[in-house]
Amino acid sequence: MLNQIRDIALLPIARKVESGERLTRQDAITLFSTRDLSAVGLLANTVRERLHGDRAFFIRNQHINYTNICNKHCKFCYFARSPKDGGPEPYLMEMEDVRRALRRHKSVPITEVHVVGGINPRLPYSYYLDLLRTIREERPGVHIKAFTAVELVEISRVAGKPIGECLEEMKALGLSSIPGGGAEVLSDRVHEVLHPKKIGPDEWENVARAVSAAGLPQYATMLYGHVETIEERAEHLLRLRRLQDELGNFLAFTPLSFHPEGTYLADVPAPTGQDDLRAIAVSRLVLDNFPHIKSFWIMNTPAITQIALWYGADDVDGTVHEYEIVYQDDAPGVRQQVLTRTELIRLIRDAGRIPVERDSLYQIVHRPDDEEATPSPKKLLRVL
Repeated sequence: MLNQIRDIALLPIARKVESGERLTRQDAITLFSTRDLSAVGLLANTVRERLHGDRAFFIRNQHINYTNICNKHCKFCYFARSPKDGGPEPYLMEMEDVRRALRRHKSVPITEVHVVGGINPRLPYSYYLDLLRTIREERPGVHIKAFTAVELVEISRVAGKPIGECLEEMKALGLSSIPGGGAEVLSDRVHEVLHPKKIGPDEWENVARAVSAAGLPQYATMLYGHVETIEERAEHLLRLRRLQDELGNFLAFTPLSFHPEGTYLADVPAPTGQDDLRAIAVSRLVLDNFPHIKSFWIMNTPAITQIALWYGADDVDGTVHEYEIVYQDDAPGVRQQVLTRTELIRLIRDAGRIPVERDSLYQIVHRPDDEEATPSPKKLLRVL
């Protein structure tokens, strides 16, 4: 492996990777800075295959974005109602709207419903409870992954109860895990520049502690490619690693590629495919205590996600029906919002990996290749 590395600054890091030694803050900065991206990918793939071999996970899921009305006015957000021309119309899903959305895909044997929305201060606590009840009624037994840390703070406020008490009540109604959105970049500077009305890094960590105390698994993310520095990206990963050392209940980490179109940061260049691959690779190398790294194909594109399966990612997320967060009806080259199970399997196989259908807790639902022959796991390397 060492003879494939061009940047000598990476050699000490490569030795640490070979021996399983934990990387430092400076190591993370070096990985984010080096021009030798292929070597970073090689190192990340070494760790990825050590953990998961050639397996690549996916899930059949559906997203419910229950409202885009939000009082936080984050500068990076297109989803929330925006004063900019072309912004989305405000909406709020009533329970019948939620039922119709779920029934549209009733024939699909999804195992997860992923629920997030804007911070609408007029929603009462009962709305969130009714939302969980409705999903459970329409999809009995489905895993409900709902409400980011930012939403949980709002839910606690309108309920007039501590977050822990709200979580216990929502667990009784089917809440099964907490998504990782809302962390953005865990930096006080970035918080003040981009989203000062939202909770800051310390409060985000405290909500994660409350989630852990309630016995709920959770996920983590990083929104990159806007105003953050390389050092702030590195610190974000290190903060998450320390938190995972403390709590141990994070299942997966997803680097989220920022899409500037339609936002207050429309003049910021969008992250490139190289940026996406680097974020995934460095995450895999630094987050040694996170079991899984996702490449979210809607933000990264299916093609980059295929390559990401050789740059540290072991998960492509899922079928993702009706995701609205980065969707734009009038955007040129509009991103797909749904990939079928068959398409996800083909995406993974064409990348030279072995598809494995999972549930939200990474328990195996089905191994498609138990029934069908798989292509050579080295196919993509030959293509590259």
